[in-house]
Amino acid sequence: MNSAQPLGSVIQGSLTEGLEVRLHPDISVEDMRVGKFLVVQGMRSRFFCMLTDVALGAANARIIANPPNWEDTFLRDVLAGSGTYGTINLAPMLMFTPETEESFSPTNGKSANPFLPSVTGLASFVPQTSTTIELLPVKTIPSHFSQVYEASVDDFRRVFGWEDDPQRRNFSIGKPLDMDVPVCIDLNRFVERSNGVFGKSGTGKSFLTRLLLAGVIRKNAAVNLIFDMHSEYGWEAVAEGKNVNTVKGLKQLFPSKVEVYTLDPESTKRRGVRDAQELYLSYEQIEVEDIKLCSRDLGLSDAALDNANILYSEFGKSWIVQLLNMTNEEIEMFCDEKRGHKGSIMALQRKLLRMDSLKYMRAVCPQNYISKIVQCLESGKNVVIEFGSQSNMLSYMLVTNMITRRIHEHYVKKADKFLQSKNPSDRPTPLMITIEEAHRFLDPAIVQSTIFGTIARELRKYFVTLLVVDQRPSGIDNEVMSQIGTRITALLNDEKDIEAIFTGVSGGSGLRSVLAKLDSKQQALILGHAVPMPVVVRTRPYDATFYAEIGEPAWEEKPDAEVFAAAELAKADLGF
Repeated sequence: MNSAQPLGSVIQGSLTEGLEVRLHPDISVEDMRVGKFLVVQGMRSRFFCMLTDVALGAANARIIANPPNWEDTFLRDVLAGSGTYGTINLAPMLMFTPETEESFSPTNGKSANPFLPSVTGLASFVPQTSTTIELLPVKTIPSHFSQVYEASVDDFRRVFGWEDDPQRRNFSIGKPLDMDVPVCIDLNRFVERSNGVFGKSGTGKSFLTRLLLAGVIRKNAAVNLIFDMHSEYGWEAVAEGKNVNTVKGLKQLFPSKVEVYTLDPESTKRRGVRDAQELYLSYEQIEVEDIKLCSRDLGLSDAALDNANILYSEFGKSWIVQLLNMTNEEIEMFCDEKRGHKGSIMALQRKLLRMDSLKYMRAVCPQNYISKIVQCLESGKNVVIEFGSQSNMLSYMLVTNMITRRIHEHYVKKADKFLQSKNPSDRPTPLMITIEEAHRFLDPAIVQSTIFGTIARELRKYFVTLLVVDQRPSGIDNEVMSQIGTRITALLNDEKDIEAIFTGVSGGSGLRSVLAKLDSKQQALILGHAVPMPVVVRTRPYDATFYAEIGEPAWEEKPDAEVFAAAELAKADLGF
């Protein structure tokens, strides 16, 4: 369809409720898709809009009461466009107005408005004068009968920029539903605040997350710490579909920029992961705040946590080792002396014994592995922590909380030093922490006391932000959701989840229908801090073309027999 051909006329609307547009007779309502990007040309300004609803109308109620026979194509054609017509609803998102209104010469057949088409109908809506254009929030609406057009390539570039812009770290996340032009997000703005990737199970959240992380690494927008619960981001992951294929992980795309740490070295070796480093934690590193987040998984009561504080006050870092070695008589004596509760401490002892089965826990570690991770991050390397067979929720929440709390403490000290010295060399490298099952960490009942709630509310005060990945955004605290800067959302069906996505978003009610109508694969609604306006995209394919465009030189493509055997064994473990 020609972008210079008007689609319809604005017939009514308001700033809060949006615009209603009547389609011209030659425009089929079936060509209108929810989420489509359209522009309205007013007398002075050009309005960028999103299509939020499609409807049918009739000029006379008698037509609806007595519709023509389905075989009577002649009568249907007579009524089309006059007696019956299509309407669409638009939500204006941005507008721009030329700062100068230089008229065109009437001799060249062009309009005095630089954005209106020429009398020949062949204008491309590119300003013909050197006017300066500034994108502005919508504070007004176009007048009656303003014409609506499909957005052109130039319109998309004005709003979303282009990936090779030398002034910005733009990254193409996908393309519009009906055009072949990149839609970019500004990675500098993306890493300024915590962000979220949402969608129900099977909609490709992991692929979206991997796509975003690859962009951030490629453009050096921030350094990443990724808690890889299901081993999908580090080396390789199983592609969706009927065929048994794998896609490259971040370590394969960026071998010199990514380090993989594993809590289960045996599983990692079976999968053929190269250069993975072992990661162990000790009981002495566990503080009461670390197990508080796991209290539901361990079955700990508030009384048990209170007594854990008493034990920590008495024994310090060795409190868990001391507790696990205490006899019933020693527990009773301790309670008599320190006013502890015997039943609660014995219950705490039983529950903490579960940690003995965790492969990565040690009484004492030969070295501080968390310090090694911090050193990697400070040197500009991205860290992926794989869980392997230790991907149960207890391990995920315990390890994620322990490491994040200590890294955050380190960044607080670094940020304070930078604020004191004002020396650019002291400025910490921005850090983005990726967590899955985010509602478990950001639940309203515990979010006030967790490190993740603190980071989400700090808005990069200490150069640390979150990338939360979740299929249940309704389980995340509303205050935290309101602080999520950019939301990249695949299909959601649950009304509570859809409502949660638009927490703190002005005009979110008009976008609810857009989100509910997404395809289940390779479509996402993007809104928030990193994009000038909400947009629906076909997400960028994560394939060989993407690898070539974004990755470093590939690994040697001739695996030795040992690596080949390990890959075959990994497939067998997955049941292929």
